[in-house]
Amino acid sequence: MRSLFLLLLTVSVCSTAHAQQCRFEKSDGKESATYFEAIEWYRNLDKQSAQVLVKEMGMTDAGYPLHLVLVSKDGKFDPGQWHKQNKVVVLINNGIHPGEPDGIDASMMLVRDIVIKKISLPDNVALAFIPVYNIGGCLNRNSYSRANQDGPLEYGFRGNAQNLDLNRDFTKCDSKEARSFARLFHWLDPEILVDNHVSDGADYQHTMTMLTSQYDKLGAGLGGWLRDTFEPRLYNGMRDKKWDMVPYVSFETGSPDKGMMMFYDPPRYSSGYAALFQTIGFVPETHMLKPFKDRVLSTYAFSQTIIEQASEKAGELIEERKKAKAAVRSAASFPLRWSLDTSHYSFVTFKGYEQAYKPSDATGLNRMYYDRGKPFTKQVRFYNRFKPVDIINAPKAYIIPQGWHAVIDLLKLNAVTMRQFSNDTIIEVQAYRIDDYKSMPRPYEKHHKNSSVKTSILTQQIKFLRGDYYISLDQPARRYLVEMLEPTGDDSFFAWNFFDAILQQKEGYSDYRWEDLAADVLRANPGLKKKLEEKKAADPAFAGNGSAQLDFIYKNSRYYEPGHNRYPVYRLNP
Repeated sequence: MRSLFLLLLTVSVCSTAHAQQCRFEKSDGKESATYFEAIEWYRNLDKQSAQVLVKEMGMTDAGYPLHLVLVSKDGKFDPGQWHKQNKVVVLINNGIHPGEPDGIDASMMLVRDIVIKKISLPDNVALAFIPVYNIGGCLNRNSYSRANQDGPLEYGFRGNAQNLDLNRDFTKCDSKEARSFARLFHWLDPEILVDNHVSDGADYQHTMTMLTSQYDKLGAGLGGWLRDTFEPRLYNGMRDKKWDMVPYVSFETGSPDKGMMMFYDPPRYSSGYAALFQTIGFVPETHMLKPFKDRVLSTYAFSQTIIEQASEKAGELIEERKKAKAAVRSAASFPLRWSLDTSHYSFVTFKGYEQAYKPSDATGLNRMYYDRGKPFTKQVRFYNRFKPVDIINAPKAYIIPQGWHAVIDLLKLNAVTMRQFSNDTIIEVQAYRIDDYKSMPRPYEKHHKNSSVKTSILTQQIKFLRGDYYISLDQPARRYLVEMLEPTGDDSFFAWNFFDAILQQKEGYSDYRWEDLAADVLRANPGLKKKLEEKKAADPAFAGNGSAQLDFIYKNSRYYEPGHNRYPVYRLNP
């Protein structure tokens, strides 16, 4: 009886799904699905097939839930069980920039085609799709904001409901989307993250380009395997499907003869964030000047190729990632920044168009354009190695006072384990003093980022209160913790202004009153008086500035507040 029921269900699913065409197909590749059409599409597939499950995974700034579509051949949807079964878990994110909707439509067709068995989902691969990540941007449909893009007829807007670019929000988490993403990302713990995009920039013949997690950030084992084994198979697979792919094109008006550089992806970006947890990130970037239909079909082919190659190399991928996680867990130090290594490069086959110049119809001045009547194919140098910069030794633990709850909440979101002190306690720790920094003069994604941070290290006895947090680095989030809590990191919480309150002095003095106290301080501290005299002798301007001298005495006295410019994340060394 059960066999008959399954047979009838399969016939019903196939006939229904065969008849089900998305807006993209009905319009012959000219239109993209709306948010509501996409969600309804997946809900129907969930009803039709035991291989599909639609879940809500938190809220978004637009007031709608973030949906996650799980696809598994055996109809089981527990990521923990997937990993025990040695399945490769692939997370595909769509619509982070809804003006670039290629992945939205490609993923809808891909899941349907799995359901109707047009394409096969291997036993050793499990899929998770975010149908639309930036829902607010997707609801803000228009036909003009992507001025350089060839279709679709309507599309969403880059900014979300807060006008945030969500592909700059993966660590600072100003949006509800980013917070929901962190929860689902750690619940899935994917081997691969695919984040679908459309590129801006130079004109060339390729429809599909690809940005990959910087290999060096993934470690020599996993990163080397990605560069030398897995990534070439993706290029070959796409070529076999008649979509000649090239790395993300990093020059716009420069000559390809100068070579291309691998994109540097700090943790604010999806692929950089994924690398913090030893997940390989791929950012397919279709070319904006290619027809929408071709862009969607090439995105479909890329997802299909990811599934095929993940299945064929599942054992190696899972093993390399396990080794990478173990290496991070035992690593004594981590680079906080990277610089391009121009001594190493490979070659890629780049199919471009010659640049030319002609008078502008808009301005009358000379303008550059790409002459599609003069295509070329060249071997171009591709610089894809980076050298570590600003290497930091990992402490045994960090300690954070409980008042910095915004940071603590984000650590918890990212599966960081920590414990709270049960009693007040005094501990000798390393403390950073912020000696210098620069803040951006204009806002960037709601922040005036800090950079060029200079620190000095103090060893101090600090009183911590009951409820303050002790965070051991003996945990899977070790790399994430160092990147986010060291103040000199590219995308650290200090860089994103979470700790700016310590940069403002809260107490001070009146010069006329401090004059008498300052004299008492110098009489009681001959060493400080000597330092003052030495500075006066070395700096004539200082010697003639009474206010500067009073400030010097104040900041070297017990009256000066110890928390000013003292970074409130403390290191406990092994």
